[in-house]
Order: sequence, then structure tokens, then C-alpha cells
Amino acid sequence: MVELAVAARATAADEAGILSRAVVRAARLLGLSQRDVASMLGVSAATASRLYAGHYVLSPDRAKEWELARLFVRFYRSLDALWGHEASAHAWLTSPNTALGAAPVDLIGSIEGLVRVVAYLDAARGRL
Repeated sequence: MVELAVAARATAADEAGILSRAVVRAARLLGLSQRDVASMLGVSAATASRLYAGHYVLSPDRAKEWELARLFVRFYRSLDALWGHEASAHAWLTSPNTALGAAPVDLIGSIEGLVRVVAYLDAARGRL
């Protein structure tokens, strides 16, 4: 029974590390700043800096930042599936979008905006 509890903790720690690295990698590939990531996850700039440096790991115990990080990675994966993560994705991210009413990069800093952009991308992926 103790072995199962240890394995469960190890799995949670692995997931936390994976999600933390995925957020940083996606943000870097999209050209987002640490300040953008801090705003999106609802953490301080110092916390985002530690996340980028590998000294801070997201945790499911901090539910808000955990769920927002998962949503951001979902956003990135959808964007990557549609446009890749190179110039065309960055152009889409920074260009005004009539359906969204703003450039997606301007929206993802808020929870409502991130949810709207993810829903938009999900709908676009559904048409493929």
C-alpha cells in the first residue's frame, strides 16, 4: 500500500514537471515574454522568472495556475496543429482577428480571453 502512495506522488511530481516545462517551451516558441506568462497564469513576474529558470514547478495544489497552465498548453497544441509554431502561428497570434474582436495575443492574458481563443481554435480544428 505504501508503494502505491509513493508511486502516485512520483506520478504527480512528474506531471507537474512536464506541465511546467511545456508552458515554458510553448511560450518561448510563440515569442511570449515572462510577463505574458505571469499574466496568463495569474502569478507574479518573479514566479514566472523562477518557472523559466526551472526553480518553480506548477502544482495541482495551486488549482488556478494549474488549470490555466493546462489551458495554455491546450491553446498551444491547437495553434500548432493548425498553423505550426513558426512564423505563420506567430502572425496569427499577433494579427487582429475579427471573430475574436482583437489580436489573440491581447486576449490570452485574461482567463476569459484565453478561454475564448481556445474555443475559437477548437472550432477551427473541428472543421479540418
